[in-house]
Parts: sequence; structure tokens; C-alpha cells
Amino acid sequence: MVQGSNWCVLDEQACELADYGKRRLDGKVAYLATIKADGRPRAHPVTPIIGEGHCFIFMEPTSPKANDLINNGWYCLHCSMSNSSGSSGEFQISGDACLVEDKNLRAVAEELSIFKHSDRFLLFELYVTAAVSKSYRGGRPHRQWWPAHD
Repeated sequence: MVQGSNWCVLDEQACELADYGKRRLDGKVAYLATIKADGRPRAHPVTPIIGEGHCFIFMEPTSPKANDLINNGWYCLHCSMSNSSGSSGEFQISGDACLVEDKNLRAVAEELSIFKHSDRFLLFELYVTAAVSKSYRGGRPHRQWWPAHD
């Protein structure tokens, strides 16, 4: 059972955070952490697609990350960094991934993507249970969480 919400809920409940996340992730290289069958973590570069209330990733069907997501669905996605100072800011989401088999939803992802993907590629939607960002305003760190932390 998939846990979490699609991107539109994050956008409705934490618009500023969702906008920041979209700027840091959409169409850019990010790092996807998954859990292997033996319980150990694995990281992979991916290019997320965000739009129309969804966060998608395409991948080769033979990719180890695809097997990880099919087997347990758990993921963590972190934007790439432009330098070691972190001045570009950070954004991370975690939750469950779901294999998309609906042709209409796949058409949405293909339309939003800046890359042409082969028909053989698998499509996953990333459902979000948590999001966090760190940006710098006036040289001071500014953090946001969803769901909100006390």
C-alpha cells in the first residue's frame, strides 16, 4: 500500500516549500536513495519530473533502482548541490514510489518531461510523506519542513 501524498498535496499545504522543491528538482539531476532486498541502502542519479500535481521518475526496467522500488517502494530523493558550501540550498523528499501503469498519467509525465523516454522505460510516481529544505537568506540558514515540525 502506497503511503504519502502526491505532489499536489504538498503544493496545497506548503506552497513555498513545494515551489522551492520544484526549482531544485524538476528536470535536474538529483539523487534517489532506495532500499535493496538485503536491507542496505543504494543511491542513484535520476532526473525528476514535477508538474500537474505529480513528481515522476522514468527508469530502465533493468535498473537496480527499479527493482528496489517495485520490491518495497521506499525512497528518499535529494537535489544535487552546486558546490560544497551548500549555498544553492537543499531540498529532500521521502515516501513511497508507485509504478505507473495508467496510460493517461504516463502521457502527462511524457508531456512534462524535457527528455524523450523510450516506451520500455518504467514510470514511477513519488508519493511524499516528508519534505525538508534548507536555503540561505542573508547568510543565515532557513529551514522548512512538511509536515510542519513544532
